[in-house]
Amino acid sequence: MGKIVTMGEIMLRLATPGHEKFIQSDEFEVSYGGGEANVAVSLVNYGHDVEFVTAVPANPIGECAVAALRKFGVGVGHVARCGERLGIYFLESGSAMRASTVLYDRANSSIATATGKEFDFDAIFTGCDWFHFTGITPAVSDSAAALTETALKAAKAHGVRVSVDLNFRKKLWSSEKAQRIMTNLMQYVDVCIGNEEDAEKVLGFKPGKTDVTSGELELAGYVDIFNQMADKFGFDYIISSLRESFSASNNGWSACVMDGKSREFYHSRKYSITPIVDRVGGGDSFAAGVICGFLDGKDMKGALEFGVAASALKHTIPGDFNLVTRADVDTLAGGDASGRVQR
Repeated sequence: MGKIVTMGEIMLRLATPGHEKFIQSDEFEVSYGGGEANVAVSLVNYGHDVEFVTAVPANPIGECAVAALRKFGVGVGHVARCGERLGIYFLESGSAMRASTVLYDRANSSIATATGKEFDFDAIFTGCDWFHFTGITPAVSDSAAALTETALKAAKAHGVRVSVDLNFRKKLWSSEKAQRIMTNLMQYVDVCIGNEEDAEKVLGFKPGKTDVTSGELELAGYVDIFNQMADKFGFDYIISSLRESFSASNNGWSACVMDGKSREFYHSRKYSITPIVDRVGGGDSFAAGVICGFLDGKDMKGALEFGVAASALKHTIPGDFNLVTRADVDTLAGGDASGRVQR
């Protein structure tokens, strides 16, 4: 099994019960999550050794976030205690034609104010096989963007393979700033993961006539932008999840991948996910599944199928973390989507 490092922000998640709107609810359900933390939990569930690098405040809420990771076996030995607060996000889960809503309260959080001085990246990346980050962390603050590049430089100095999930968040930064910061960071990346919005907003590539709100996918458009991305950045693999949003409760889910050298292109099996229990963390579970597949020695097709199946299962689980096992994913990827009771 590989040793993996992920770095980013873990947040306090406050969600309304069921599908209640904010104005209806008198209480919130408490859990913890965040892009790279979600990836870490998934990979530990598949048997990998994972360290999560972040900063939390030296107070009980910060320790609750660390405990949420430790509970699932994620390494937290390199979590810095600094700054004044843990980031928060509020979630209102949509249903049918009503979209979900996420509100952030994460300005000046611990990771947003942390610097490279809080972390020993030489120790962190010693013996490491894979480093994963997302476009969310550089979006949190200029300091976090600088911290991300510091970590990337250290990872490459140690010969670590690097993946990114582009993850554009319009509530955190503009497309113009995202492209300026993220284009520079792509020089350190080997495996690029995203979706159609990420490709356009973060790197400036738009896949043909695809419109996620209409549920139409034009695969030829992805072949075109993948070729452009391979030409510009020299990625080993370019990967996109493909979500067909028919409603908040009904999505089509598949993915595609291109080998950046041979330019072989592959589109995965498609899953119909309905009703969706919780789609938050769906992309993170996909990225984790793909990383697991590659570290297991699968070819790009096998890694993609494992990632798509893992993510399809995540949509059935409440909370940010994907808590399925390797056996669960293998069963679905092998063609058994019956959902029969296991006795």
